[in-house]
Amino acid sequence: MATETHLSESRTPVSRRREALKLRGRLGDIALEVLMFALLLFFLAPTFWMISSSLKVSNEIFATPVTWIPDNPQWGNYLKIFEVLPLWRFTWNTFVVVSLAVIGTVISSAMVAYAFARLNWPGRDIWFSLLLATMMLPDVITLVPRFVLFRNFGWINTWLPLIVPYWTATTAIYVFLMRQFFRGIPYELEQAAMIDGAGRLRILFQLILPLSVPVLATVAVFAIIQHYNDFLNPLIYINSQSLWTLSLALRAYNDTNVSNWELVFAAATFMLFPMVLLFIFAQRYFVQGIATTGFGGR
Repeated sequence: MATETHLSESRTPVSRRREALKLRGRLGDIALEVLMFALLLFFLAPTFWMISSSLKVSNEIFATPVTWIPDNPQWGNYLKIFEVLPLWRFTWNTFVVVSLAVIGTVISSAMVAYAFARLNWPGRDIWFSLLLATMMLPDVITLVPRFVLFRNFGWINTWLPLIVPYWTATTAIYVFLMRQFFRGIPYELEQAAMIDGAGRLRILFQLILPLSVPVLATVAVFAIIQHYNDFLNPLIYINSQSLWTLSLALRAYNDTNVSNWELVFAAATFMLFPMVLLFIFAQRYFVQGIATTGFGGR
């Protein structure tokens, strides 16, 4: 009995230290959650103010103190933007450009990534290093050569400069993500398909790509955001208003209607809505693709 009492007393300081460490860990987690919530509110405040302002009248928007929730929401502001702008036309233009560009980005990046990940050919690693090196070049460096090239092709004031280049795997980060994922797929599956007589393209489209849904979804999400928010390229290559995308139309309307901020904010909220839906429905594939790409390569 004396020995058991001695052991229990000797363990008491250790157990107390463990409890203290657990308590510190819990307090640290709570403090981190509070900090992250505060940062979330800080970063979302401008967006919430924009949405709130889209439901106000003009003299309410910049009034002090700030009214975060309008007393009398003006839902008619969203109807007015369709009266003053051919917004459905710009939405259709954006849908066509983004859809074709994203499809081209995913297909071309997958084909190039497959060549770098699964095929052995002379200079493969050198060319892959050069491809990654292009990530350090800002787009403005190639802006003038691209404009001269597209002008010589007769592509100015068309959607072709916004679509065709992305069918050639011009974005190195997408090729890198897919290559890392493809390298994590067992080679035995590909060898079995080759024994059955499958060619490289059939292996890619019927074997590799169905197993690569997470990384394909990740690249597609990134590409949608990139092309949907693209403003510089439509500004340079598109002259006719009938060919404008939403980003270009919104900027032009903002420059010419500075007195109707509620309509500008309503149009901006309308443009934001598809990205919110994209995040809600694609976040599972997005997180899964990032996690798998980070640990699946070999």
